[in-house]
Amino acid sequence: MAFAAALSQHPLATHAVGEVVGQILDQMGDAPDAAIVFVTPPFAGALEDIAAAVRATLRPGALIGATAAAVLAGDQEVEQGAAISLFAMRFGTQSRHSPTRIARALPIDVVRHEDAWRVSADVDLALPGATVVLVADPFSFPVDAFVDDVTSRAPGLTVVGGLASAGSGPGGNRLVADGRTTSQGAVALLLPPGIGAHAVVSQGCRPVGEPLVVTKATGNVIEEIAGQPALDRLMAQAEAATPEDRSRMARGLQLGLVLDEHKLEFESGDFLIRAVLGADHERRAVAVGAEIEVGSTVQFQVRDAVTADEDLRDLLADQPGAAALVFTCTGRGTNLFPAPDHDARIVNEHVEGGATAGMFSGAEIGPVGERHFVHAMSATVLLFDDDR
Repeated sequence: MAFAAALSQHPLATHAVGEVVGQILDQMGDAPDAAIVFVTPPFAGALEDIAAAVRATLRPGALIGATAAAVLAGDQEVEQGAAISLFAMRFGTQSRHSPTRIARALPIDVVRHEDAWRVSADVDLALPGATVVLVADPFSFPVDAFVDDVTSRAPGLTVVGGLASAGSGPGGNRLVADGRTTSQGAVALLLPPGIGAHAVVSQGCRPVGEPLVVTKATGNVIEEIAGQPALDRLMAQAEAATPEDRSRMARGLQLGLVLDEHKLEFESGDFLIRAVLGADHERRAVAVGAEIEVGSTVQFQVRDAVTADEDLRDLLADQPGAAALVFTCTGRGTNLFPAPDHDARIVNEHVEGGATAGMFSGAEIGPVGERHFVHAMSATVLLFDDDR
């Protein structure tokens, strides 16, 4: 396999797209099997023309693209101003001649039917071993329902992506799938099985206290943990924490929900992280951003720049990869870390300067354990091997 990534901050769209296409051509030549383009808000209105130029000059087999609040490529993140990030990949010399090795760009439409959304795509995504790169408009696409459906209907599929983040309301984002440009729904790049892609989801948290079992809950409100009022348990764990962790808990407490109850010990990657939304002092209950079942094991979590840095590094440490697509939350970047380019720099170092590109997302999509979820404040990375 071969990969290439490019970045341009030229303020004119015509010049910027010429620069990124030129960089890709220099790195790998034309006609890659697939390409992905991300543009920042100043180029949102030009995305259709940018995509057309990429298709005409680079000639990728499949192309998707989206608008984003910020983009990244290599070890650089562009959080302000005009920028284009372009990623391209080639699976091998036989890829164009084998139907099982062809990437496809798919527009995904949604239709409201009675009380539910119906999602339609040109092909069935339930392809075991395949990988889908998904970018969705948050104002028109039921991403939670889609992710739940993928988990139940296509257990062998890996989905990684994010929500377009350039628009602040309906119609503010733009999405591209080959020659089609739209402001609603989603676009997907379907990558065939056997290309050596795997996902890493860094939720940026560290457990505090100890894991305990929920003994009473209603919906997203936890009333008892280990037989005691949930708020009392939380206050006791805060009291036992270090002063530094108490400060972190006060700034933004999270809850980790254990996904594999068969484990005897739990580490950072064993939890689905959801925010603690508030407390009911009269009921001594705690509200969180997910429904909690009685019998679930939970552990409170903290997040700050240090823990987010450590979590990303730890999760990448044992993972192979020669290139990477990165979907990092708009709440990260310089909103979280003291210096710019944090996630891009760490991922780019991990792939040893290989192709790295991506976008800042309104939320991220990726697997934790055996299920897919929509995440907040994560860095979700799709790593590609180079030996296929």
